[in-house]
Amino acid sequence: WLLRLFCPLRSLCRCHPAYGYGQPAAAALYSSRVVGGEDAVPHSWPWQISLQYSRNRQWYHTCGGTLIKANWVLTAAHCISSTLTYRVLLGKQVLSEENEPGSVTVSVVKTIVHEKWDSDLIINDIALVKLAEEVQESDTIQAATLPPAGQILENNYPCYVTGWGRLWTNGPLADVLQQALLPVVEYDICSQWSWWGSYVLPTMVCAGGDGVISSCNGDSGGPLNCPQGDDWEVAGIVSFGSSLGCNTLRKPTVFTRVSAYIDWINEVASHCGSPSTVSGETR
Repeated sequence: WLLRLFCPLRSLCRCHPAYGYGQPAAAALYSSRVVGGEDAVPHSWPWQISLQYSRNRQWYHTCGGTLIKANWVLTAAHCISSTLTYRVLLGKQVLSEENEPGSVTVSVVKTIVHEKWDSDLIINDIALVKLAEEVQESDTIQAATLPPAGQILENNYPCYVTGWGRLWTNGPLADVLQQALLPVVEYDICSQWSWWGSYVLPTMVCAGGDGVISSCNGDSGGPLNCPQGDDWEVAGIVSFGSSLGCNTLRKPTVFTRVSAYIDWINEVASHCGSPSTVSGETR
């Protein structure tokens, strides 16, 4: 029934929140005419990262994520496995292009999964990834702005999902970063029995569900980017979708609502290299 969608920068080692300004150097090109996604304008989502794992001396994209500080990435808990070695690619547009100008590759030294993550119910699907080194701000790499705690977006609020997930159900992974318009579906609608019913909680946010446009496998952990004035905020983390298909009618993509976890994010990321003091699953 459920399909898990495996489917800015400052000097940031300060013990208080330090998010970016949400103003990419390259303006995003967006419209209401997206059908199934489109190539993103290069580096218009400079906080988007590719989380990759190592197997048999090869690296594979598994999830997206969001750079929120110089050495911290926000992603989904279900993207993290204690048995795998990870790295993060930043400033990427084309995954297969080695030595892409403006991109960097950084190893991962620690992952912290929310202490109340439930893989059966898919709740508290949020994790932080600590990078081995701080990355420098550039036109291609910036930290995201996060929303204020408790923020709830209104129905049909125009947001964009971005990632290198599958181009269609069971299709190939995208090589070029994709973007798609996914309007927010408010909780009172998304929690109706003909939509997601009780699977959706107030700590989540739904977007899409028109049967045409959706995130898909490989987009998990990536951002739901929502405009706020002249800036962008990352309001959600791709969490799950329908096993009936990535673009099933009335089964919008479900995101972890970032504004419900601002205190948790601040607590973990503000420890400046000592996240082991946080009562989460530290790997």
